[in-house]
Amino acid sequence: MNEITGKIVRVSGPLVVAEGMNKARMFDVVHVGDLNLIGEIIELRNDRASIQVYEDTAGIGPGEKVVSTNHPLNVELGPGLIGSIFDGIQRPLDKLMLETGNLINRGVAIPPLDREKKWDFQASLRIGDRVSEGDILGTVQETTLVNHKIMTPAGCEGEVVDIKSDSFTLEEIIARIKNTQGKISEVRMLQNWPVRKSRPYQKRLAPRELLSTGQRVIDTFFPVSKGGTASIPGPFGSGKTVVQHQLAKWADAEIVVYIGCGERGNEMTDVLLEFPELKDPKSGEPLMKRTVLVANTSNMPVAAREASIFTGITIAEYYRDMGYNVAVMADSTSRWAEALREISGRLEEMPGEEGYPAYLPSKLADFYERAGRVVCLGKDNREGTATIIGAVSPPGGDLSDPVVQATLKVVKVYWGLDSKLAYRRHFPAINWLISYSLYLDAMRDYFNEVTGMDWIALRNKAMQILEKEAELEEIVRLVGRDTLSPHDQMILESAKSIREDFLHQIAFDEIDTYSSFKKQQKLLTLILEAHDLFMKALERGSELENLVSHPVREKIARAKYALEENLDDIDAILNDFKEEVGTS
Repeated sequence: MNEITGKIVRVSGPLVVAEGMNKARMFDVVHVGDLNLIGEIIELRNDRASIQVYEDTAGIGPGEKVVSTNHPLNVELGPGLIGSIFDGIQRPLDKLMLETGNLINRGVAIPPLDREKKWDFQASLRIGDRVSEGDILGTVQETTLVNHKIMTPAGCEGEVVDIKSDSFTLEEIIARIKNTQGKISEVRMLQNWPVRKSRPYQKRLAPRELLSTGQRVIDTFFPVSKGGTASIPGPFGSGKTVVQHQLAKWADAEIVVYIGCGERGNEMTDVLLEFPELKDPKSGEPLMKRTVLVANTSNMPVAAREASIFTGITIAEYYRDMGYNVAVMADSTSRWAEALREISGRLEEMPGEEGYPAYLPSKLADFYERAGRVVCLGKDNREGTATIIGAVSPPGGDLSDPVVQATLKVVKVYWGLDSKLAYRRHFPAINWLISYSLYLDAMRDYFNEVTGMDWIALRNKAMQILEKEAELEEIVRLVGRDTLSPHDQMILESAKSIREDFLHQIAFDEIDTYSSFKKQQKLLTLILEAHDLFMKALERGSELENLVSHPVREKIARAKYALEENLDDIDAILNDFKEEVGTS
């Protein structure tokens, strides 16, 4: 294709307008100015192209040239992604630092994946086998935790005429495939994929299985399924980042993609310093051996922030297509929406609510709808999931913010963080009265199979106690607790036990930081059965004061610190209490 060259006529921050681009296409990547800054065409009017530039445009002026690459913004996919730290357009930050120092020079282009490193490719097929797109040609042990599956590229099918197990660089040919017309396609480990185009699959499946996180308030009360979507809105200081760190560390996913989208530099620095030090609790290996980080802080170019979440989800889809369960953490989509607002304003588009573009909801949907549980391409019908968990940081914690409201229209789990709970040192500060999960009914059979009981009914009983507590607190504030009946006062005590002994969880405690689902089941059963026994004792005439100060309450409070191998001790607490109540 002929080179398309235009000239800059206007520069407005990250937005550059160039004329002479009448043959250009939307979303093509261009090189802007004498420094060859990377940009993307986001609007075409006659022969003028509006370009969002992913680097600082200071010093760029009218008259400088703009050259189109004739292809959209792509990410490189292949061995070497795991353990890497990229910016919003997949430039490797560690390699950029070695090349340019602590400050990134403009116009520097470094391949995201190492072209020199050789990877041991183990072929899964033989010459003469027939393949179609998505079939696994072989594997590469990318890290000790991730077996990277090399898949037949999209649009490639036919007979394998050449393949062997050996050490290859990413650009060396690992296989040749001849189609029915006799055309031979050369397959390499390195693939490219446009970030704004979702990767194909055979079919989408309904959510069924819990994404276990080890966080009791999430797994029991507001669970998210594998392949689901969740949102964590909350004000500053309510614990969004800690919750996302906990999910990244403990979630039942083989691959984690963490997108730091517009967060403050010091918070992203904590992530970059902390993640390499974290140990994967299942294997004991460093967590980075199954993690990809995409970092685009608030002081980095605003346009790259807009691209960063699509870069992250494309990498996640790639590992999903191998049959892995992938968890995507986006922190935070509010900063991403602010980037959209700035670009939209410079394009002089008609603003929507609070200045955000009118297409904000559809842009958010483009991102969240790429989550899902799917049957991947290929003859083996493997399943893969991509779960998206996005933090939202509304100004002042205002949940009527357009970004929050647009997000709630497309996600099915809402974990509403509450600053009042955070100030009371209740973490995770997820408000159980405003949060919800729309996956409960879809996973009812899964929960019943795992627990051997009607788990949703037990969970709903605990929620009813908490909701009744909220009603009674209004009365207590008006006329005092002593005016309540013993029955209602016992409900308050049981609700306190649910809050403090079950929902409250210390992320920095070695034992309490993670609760297996089996442990959660035993803890909630203990608390609710103890509640029923206390209620029956009240009906038989027992004194409320004696029940409130009963020694079993202290045992229940300590039960959450039981080791996973000592969960029978929780059953023993309940059995001993039943015997005592039965004989009293």
